[in-house]
Amino acid sequence: MIDYAAIAEFYRPTGLRQWTQNLSTWLPEYIQEHIHGNFDDWQAVLDQLPTIDNCTLDLVNGAILQGSTDSAQLEASLRKLMPWRKGPWQFCDTHIDTEWHSDWKWARVAPHIDLHHKNVLDVGCGNGYYGMRMLGAGAKSVIGIDPNWLFLAQFKAFKHYAPDLPIWQLPIGLEAITDELAWFDTVFSMGVLYHRRSPIDHLTDLKRLLNKKGTLVLETMVIEGDENACLIPHDRYAQMRNVWFIPSVKMLEIFLKRVGFKHVRCVDLNQTSIEEQRKTDWMTYLSLEDFLDPNDHNKTIEGYPAPLRAVIIAEQ
Repeated sequence: MIDYAAIAEFYRPTGLRQWTQNLSTWLPEYIQEHIHGNFDDWQAVLDQLPTIDNCTLDLVNGAILQGSTDSAQLEASLRKLMPWRKGPWQFCDTHIDTEWHSDWKWARVAPHIDLHHKNVLDVGCGNGYYGMRMLGAGAKSVIGIDPNWLFLAQFKAFKHYAPDLPIWQLPIGLEAITDELAWFDTVFSMGVLYHRRSPIDHLTDLKRLLNKKGTLVLETMVIEGDENACLIPHDRYAQMRNVWFIPSVKMLEIFLKRVGFKHVRCVDLNQTSIEEQRKTDWMTYLSLEDFLDPNDHNKTIEGYPAPLRAVIIAEQ
């Protein structure tokens, strides 16, 4: 399930050596306690993926695999891992049109960061789409963490065809990393903060994983307003129960400075459209259009401001 040996070998000469060596000690027990009941079925899908001959990889222009294969079998297998939410992915002739146009978000983030030769931690990495794009942008290595087991299966489907890529995904949440690692050059937290009951604690946890010259890339929902403005939904926000705290950009900048970040700046602000997040043939459940006021897409169905997303860059 997790290639502990490959992770330990890659990071052996680095400051992450001890932590990656220890993974094989504690992570199997953690997995045993938290594994999803369907993962054996998803693993069976992965074990039966068809061969791709003359396989080539393009991570600069997307998450793209090219080569010759049994396209019908490949698509049938990948459909058993639905719903696909982050992407798009290209497996030869099979284009996975995901719920999110994550490539649009990446296009808004990428111009503001330099990932060349950087070691990256992606917190709440989803199915690894952004991690693949980070490698395409020059990252030396990527570790993604996300407790969602279907996302792990989707990640493994792509890496099945590119096993030597220096990217690994661990089925854990940030709370499972109890060490003060202070090692990563760049830490991403994209679409996570508003799901945390304590945003200050989340930012503090992210900071302790960065080295002394490290950079945080924070992408999250915000609301308009001054440094005193925030939204705490009474119950659901856009039908999500696990949205706790949506600050203004100014308030979020204060949070980051209070926990010790410097050079804090908002580099992008964008209201999510129903073209960027929508149901597709690969994600057939309800999506953003169903969660907005049908008469006014500037409001959620509950009457709150529609999702406005900011990209914040901050440094140690």
